[in-house]
Amino acid sequence: MQHSEEFLSVVNDAKSRVKETDVEGARKLMQSGAALIDVREDSEWEAGHAAGARHMGRGVIERDVVQTFPDKSTELVLYCGGGFRSALAADMLQKMGYSNVWSMDGGWKAWKDSGAPTE
Repeated sequence: MQHSEEFLSVVNDAKSRVKETDVEGARKLMQSGAALIDVREDSEWEAGHAAGARHMGRGVIERDVVQTFPDKSTELVLYCGGGFRSALAADMLQKMGYSNVWSMDGGWKAWKDSGAPTE
């Protein structure tokens, strides 16, 4: 997908403040108890997602995250299609006080390409 310079500028700004991990790192974090959250659109989620992930679309995560994860020290790993929307969402969650948020670089594409389990 071709992204505009403006979008990439906003994403790069967010990425300067968030921690990123790859698929292997995300799977290790999950083994240690981190929650994996898919921030893609409903239709993307329904077409397939990482095994064990929860769905909280980018449009509603800020609204729903506190009820689902009231402990703001909970380790959260976010992913999207390629790692851009998850970085934006991770940045916003940090602004909301979450202290252990990760964005998975490469997103769903990297997850599938790695052979990690899907549902």
